[in-house]
Amino acid sequence: MQLKVPAAFQADETMQLRVSDIPVEPDMSQGGADDGARSSKNRRKAPRPPLRVRISAALGPRLAPLLAVLAPYVSRVTPYVRKLRPQYPRPGRDDWRRWIPSWRQWLGGVLTSIGLSGMFLVVAYAATDIPDNLNTYATQQDNVYFWADGTPMARTGWVQRQAMPLKDIPEDVRWAVLSAENASFYSDPGISFKGISRALFRTIGQGDTQGGSTITQQYVKNVYLNQNQTISRKFTEAMISLKLDNQMSKDDILEGYLNTSWFGRGTYGIQRAAQAYYGKDVGELNASEAAFLASLLKGAGLYDPTLNSANRARAVQRWSWTLDRMVEIGKLSKAERATYTKFPEPLKANPLYDTGEQSDYLVELAAQYAKKAGNISDKDFDLGGYQIYTTFDKKREAQLTEAVTKARDKALKDDPKNAKAAHYGASSVAADGRILAVYGGPDHRTQGYNESNATTVPAGSAFLPFVYAAGLEHGVHKSRDGATTPVTGESLYDGNDNVPVKTPEGPYWDRSGKQVAAKNDGGRSYGQISLHRALAQSVNTPFMQLGMDTGLDLVRATAEKSGLLPSSFGAQVPALTMGSATPSAIRMASGYATFAADGNHTEPYSVRLITKNGTKVVLDTPTADRAISPRVAREVSSALADSFRTAHPGDTPATPSRVAGKAGTTQGDTAAWFVGTAKSVSTAVVVYRIDLTKSLEPLPLKGIAGTSQKSVPYGIWSGAMSPLG
Repeated sequence: MQLKVPAAFQADETMQLRVSDIPVEPDMSQGGADDGARSSKNRRKAPRPPLRVRISAALGPRLAPLLAVLAPYVSRVTPYVRKLRPQYPRPGRDDWRRWIPSWRQWLGGVLTSIGLSGMFLVVAYAATDIPDNLNTYATQQDNVYFWADGTPMARTGWVQRQAMPLKDIPEDVRWAVLSAENASFYSDPGISFKGISRALFRTIGQGDTQGGSTITQQYVKNVYLNQNQTISRKFTEAMISLKLDNQMSKDDILEGYLNTSWFGRGTYGIQRAAQAYYGKDVGELNASEAAFLASLLKGAGLYDPTLNSANRARAVQRWSWTLDRMVEIGKLSKAERATYTKFPEPLKANPLYDTGEQSDYLVELAAQYAKKAGNISDKDFDLGGYQIYTTFDKKREAQLTEAVTKARDKALKDDPKNAKAAHYGASSVAADGRILAVYGGPDHRTQGYNESNATTVPAGSAFLPFVYAAGLEHGVHKSRDGATTPVTGESLYDGNDNVPVKTPEGPYWDRSGKQVAAKNDGGRSYGQISLHRALAQSVNTPFMQLGMDTGLDLVRATAEKSGLLPSSFGAQVPALTMGSATPSAIRMASGYATFAADGNHTEPYSVRLITKNGTKVVLDTPTADRAISPRVAREVSSALADSFRTAHPGDTPATPSRVAGKAGTTQGDTAAWFVGTAKSVSTAVVVYRIDLTKSLEPLPLKGIAGTSQKSVPYGIWSGAMSPLG
């Protein structure tokens, strides 16, 4: 039987064709009865599909086109490779020489290895994808908070990193890094073959993968891969680097690298490194400082000179070498290099502010407001990169904190048992709504409970100005269907103690069937008294009746428009006029600021500007709304000014600046307030006792808040607002 083999496959042994796989044409000249018997026994196999089809089915759509193109060339080379196939023992040789390959066979083996390696790399390159998702830890940034004057206040986040556009990074800084790490960055293909070979050799020989990597490779490791020191990770890094170099501009890769690299002291990125080591932004660095920072990329633990003398010696040597290298590649003039003879000593410690103590309370308020006003999700905010410029006044904050700390320390010294459960909430709010300072507690790390923002104790008689404002604004009703009667500061009310509260139908009875009566502090009676004088002297009874005459709904509405939250109000009963609402210190200060703003109220806010990596974030900034008329606001402010002069004649300034405010007490002695305004800034201070280990139920003050003659809340207020003139 004659076999007919297609010419294209006669020598294609690399494709592993077998004779039995090739179609056989029978010799018809020897036909006969035996043919039928043999046909079922020696049935011919079906023809195999063409080579392109077999490749496509075996390797998939991605690699099929590439290998299909290579197949014809492989077929052409195969006859020559077949000739180089070793025959053992070699004919025509004696002894051991019969087993030694010829030079042709050696050459064929080398060429085959090179060809197969090339094919492997081509296939690997085609099969490698750049990951869609970046390493979130590598790209996570911190959020930075600033005081009202623009100086840094605090930072939050798992890492210290702030991304900077490449245009904002000076060229000297860029080339200091490139000179030290990868001078050929702008001309290389994204990988270093020499470095990869060295890394492979060390991995096999010593068990690590240290070796020269390009900046592209380092960037890929930072943002796409992990830090595992393995051959497979190194190979994947190289493949991604090659692709990335073809798809991204060199400037974009360099920007990413400078913003994601580790510089020690808890910092990632050149911006945070500049601040951590030199206390300045990256744009303010010179070439000498940049050369030192570049040395940290070799390992901050080995090159931070503040750690030990050996580190300093290494850092100085690397710094000098980097500057010389910059001159060598033409990126620094010899004249400028000659000016850098002294090593630029970095700061001994990272000056970046960590949160703690009062700053945590400030950050907490600012973060909550920033997310709400900037429409930023929790997830995006946690990923960082935001610069939050707050309204907090650094000087006022320090002054308020000092005043409260002194009062707290004195109480702990004089009465440690009762003072242990004492709390001191305080806040300063400007007439335009800016929160200038808060005192949240002794230390956020031990007490996350924010005393300035807590709504746990009643406002007491500090609430009376809102009742007064409601009566002046809306007038009163003496009968159920009667006309509204205007009220002024000269309107007279009964100022006696234990005066029954009346409605148009008669006395007001509570649910237990008891007639409700208004009481004054100390049970003192004043007779008929004008509303202006009643507020100035903090006489309670006229305002409980004024609230009933005005309408408790209007009293509450006026207080809410002035800044108190609806959630702080309880039942709408006569006790509402005596301050049963439980506003925070921030809200009480905001409410009094409305009087100072001629009746305009602006919601208190703690953030004036947010940027993300230099781009402004749109904020829902609060605007002023009319709460009460200017006439009413001025009358309330006038009465509060008289109240301040009456209670504190020695502290009244001689300057024209008006100071207004009043104290607040509560039934049961559970809270003591002082809220006052000076220079259009209102500050509220409240002292109360709550044992947080047991409940949120207010406890009697037991003298912790002082006396009416020597009030602790007023002492804190005057210390925080000094000088008043």
